[in-house]
This record gives sequence, C-alpha cells and structure tokens, in this order.
Amino acid sequence: MDPSALNSPELQNLLAQEKEKAMISEMISKLTSSCWDKCITGSPGSKFSSSEANCLTNCAQRYMDMSLVIMKRLHQ
Repeated sequence: MDPSALNSPELQNLLAQEKEKAMISEMISKLTSSCWDKCITGSPGSKFSSSEANCLTNCAQRYMDMSLVIMKRLHQ
C-alpha cells in the first residue's frame, strides 16, 4: 500500500466517521447500563412498570443533556 494513501482525505473522513460511530455506541452502552442499574430494581417482567418507564425516560434525558453540555464545553 502506498504510504501517501494513509493521509488521503477519503480515508481521514472514513476514520472520523468510524470514530464518531464508536463514540455514539459507547455513550449508548453507558447510558443503558447506568439507567438500567438506577431504575430497574427487581427482575424485569414482560413490561416496565410506569415508575420504571418514567425513571428510564428521565435518566436518559438527563444523561443526554449532560453529554451535550460536556461536548459544548470541550469544543470551546
């Protein structure tokens, strides 16, 4: 492989996209784990209770809000 191909804009763009996908996947994994541990206290049934569903919704929203705040601060 030509070493100059490693610096091609197409390859750099592909690497950036893959890095972004990995970051999103990691964030979803952390969110799922964190909110599950916080909101699901017993054995899950076939449906979430209303309190579990509300807790999961609120937890996910807070997690996403904080992630956006952190990203904005890092980009400043």
